[in-house]
Amino acid sequence: MAVDRSVPGLIVKIGDYPLHHGGVGAIRSLGRLGVPMYAVTEDRWTPAAVSRYLRSGFVWPTTGTERPEELVAGLLRIGRRIGRPAVLIPTDEEAAVLIAEHAAELAGSFLFPPVERGLPRRLASKQGLHELCVEHGVPSPATLFPASYEEIEKYASVAAFPLVAKNREAFERRRHPAVQGTTRIGGPRELLELARGWGPSPGVILQEYLPREEAEDWIVHAYFDAESTPLAMFTGVKVRSWPPHAGMTANAYIVDNPELAAMAAQFIKQIGFSGIIDLDWRFDRRDGRYKLLDFNPRMGAQFRMFENEAGIDVVRAQHLDLTGRSVPEGEQLAGRRFVVENIDLPAFAAYRRSGYTTPHAPARANGTELAWAARDDMKPFFTMLARFVRPGVRHLWQLWRSRRRSAAVSE
Repeated sequence: MAVDRSVPGLIVKIGDYPLHHGGVGAIRSLGRLGVPMYAVTEDRWTPAAVSRYLRSGFVWPTTGTERPEELVAGLLRIGRRIGRPAVLIPTDEEAAVLIAEHAAELAGSFLFPPVERGLPRRLASKQGLHELCVEHGVPSPATLFPASYEEIEKYASVAAFPLVAKNREAFERRRHPAVQGTTRIGGPRELLELARGWGPSPGVILQEYLPREEAEDWIVHAYFDAESTPLAMFTGVKVRSWPPHAGMTANAYIVDNPELAAMAAQFIKQIGFSGIIDLDWRFDRRDGRYKLLDFNPRMGAQFRMFENEAGIDVVRAQHLDLTGRSVPEGEQLAGRRFVVENIDLPAFAAYRRSGYTTPHAPARANGTELAWAARDDMKPFFTMLARFVRPGVRHLWQLWRSRRRSAAVSE
């Protein structure tokens, strides 16, 4: 692969989430090709910070509540320390939005895909995405954007339950999170109980719940050039997530889906996006349509599950394209499996109890990509284990308390 090893890569993150396997995957993906890799880290002992493929980490704890000018200044300081233009690889919506909206200031120090200034913020916004889907005829779940508690009260009396609540905007989910990620709401009393804490202007969307027994979760990852042409595109099916049915991918397979790939490519062309995308779709068996749930205008945490016969993933495709190299074509490695070790075990137990199945998942994997463990780079795996125990127990405790509270409210 004719990669330009003179151009480094920089993993950019905003917010405190040290156990992020996507960043580790990107460091390994380009680092194995000889690309010098740098990363923003919360401290010196995150899994990303100890990877053998990391040239240097920049300890810069952020929260997402900083002024954009502070974040831009911080990135420029890092750029000066690297000493040459680096390809930016954002791992969250806030970083993707910041780069797009401050491209003029960052352009001299970094390389990144050209994109309309306000487009990543609109795509990362649940309301903005829904409006774009309506505008371009892309199916999506029925959604309400409540402006007040009174509107939620009226909606609760006529809504079909269960439904799903999500934080509405990037950055606001870090400043004033209304819910901790995607939240399933079982009935009117539970909705009103939650809504009392959302304030006079609720920063949430309330979305139609697509029943798991009638649906299947699909993923599209791709890299699009400046002309919104896909230089690498992949489709896969999600088998398990954690928390169950609503959280991060825990287990998934590459599965060919030309229809879904064509839908995604057409939508990207219509909106004129360039760069890496991570899309979550749900196939609704009741009407036979794929419905777009989330559009992440950046690298997805599970991107390393997707690779083609030429060894290309979306991060490698971006680096090759931005450095003026051609991106080798090849069929995706259908049947390849991705497993996130620390969350797939509890997810497996939860899904086994629920009886949920994924008909399109292969019976047997044609190779497995682990999120954390790698023979040539084991330190991130052991660091993850050391840091996972305490927050893992705390998360399970919070999940148990939340379910008990929801059950009590629903009674």
